[in-house]
Amino acid sequence: MAQVLAVVASSPVVAPLLDIAIPVYNEERDLERSVRRLRRYLDHQFPFEARITVVDNASTDATWVIAQRLALELDGVRAMRLEEKGRGRAVRHAWLGSGAAIVAYMDVDLSTDLDGLLPLVAPLISGHSDVAIGSRLVHGARVNRGPKREVISRGYNLLLHVVLGTQVRDAQCGFKAARAGAARRLLPLVDNQEWFFDTELLVQAQRAGLRIYEVPVDWTDDPDSRVDVMATAIEDLRGVWRLSRQLRSFAAIGILSTLAYIACYSALRLAVPATIANALSLVLTAIGNTAANRRFTFLAQRNGAARRDHLGGLAAFGIALALTTFTIAAVHLVAPGASRMFELIALVLANLVATTVRFLLLRAWITPASRGGYRRIESTPDSRVEPVVPTISRRASESQ
Repeated sequence: MAQVLAVVASSPVVAPLLDIAIPVYNEERDLERSVRRLRRYLDHQFPFEARITVVDNASTDATWVIAQRLALELDGVRAMRLEEKGRGRAVRHAWLGSGAAIVAYMDVDLSTDLDGLLPLVAPLISGHSDVAIGSRLVHGARVNRGPKREVISRGYNLLLHVVLGTQVRDAQCGFKAARAGAARRLLPLVDNQEWFFDTELLVQAQRAGLRIYEVPVDWTDDPDSRVDVMATAIEDLRGVWRLSRQLRSFAAIGILSTLAYIACYSALRLAVPATIANALSLVLTAIGNTAANRRFTFLAQRNGAARRDHLGGLAAFGIALALTTFTIAAVHLVAPGASRMFELIALVLANLVATTVRFLLLRAWITPASRGGYRRIESTPDSRVEPVVPTISRRASESQ
């Protein structure tokens, strides 16, 4: 863990309800304007006591000097300096070092409209949810950004749905909050210290059974964003691969099943027609495939639902049989004199499509019966259900 080099504050809010982390790296141009704007909003329009924590990730410009001055000048602002870079590292240190009941973070450019802050923390205050996130991809959100970023964002979130089974629509929006108890239990499960931190936090929260609330936000793209899109995309893909234990296991089993299918089909094809050889090969490999995935991919060998799981496997088998039978018919129709090698190649391609469908179906059917492969966070009075008793901000109440 990175060493905290310094923490500066003037007269910090005593036990604030909300602590908002703002991670920064070389943000000397925008930092002061954004912090003053956010502090004004909290003082005059936000009804609860809140603190801003500026976390400097080893900036090489005047960012730390500005952060210190703001912390000494403004009540309810503190500054923290780390020796290493990384947005995830900054949020982690700010959250773990906070005594607030609710912790949050937002990007320094304040791309998200601040009127979304109260709707973000309201379900956490009430005890309805454990984690709340701003979303640019849910109904009601108003987003102003270019087509390139829109396509990248939607493509990335689709990838998360397919590969990791995420249920949130927007994992990347820099506008998130959590109950402090839930955050303290989640952070040890999150390995990434940089941009993938957001995604991993949400994946671990979902796997732990925590309730995640998505809030539609008004969001305006920062035209001067210094985020390296390509480097961030590569980091995100590495993170997705690291978390995709299910996919890696399923792929390995799928390769073995495909090899077994090729061997069975090739042997049976010497004696029986293609459709019969295909059906028998699929039956044999489907039974073994479902059993192996229950045990190694979904860790559900003792979930007490083997019959239901195998029925799901048979349904996936039915889809694979339909696809491959259609492929055989298409091959014989388009190329009546096709060789058996061409026929086999077409069937393998059809099986790849069927395998993707199988993965999605088995994950939907089998996983809910057994989540023992993940570390569940049990409900406790300080992390679930119990509402937070907020303190009304004196400054906000006086302004009303």
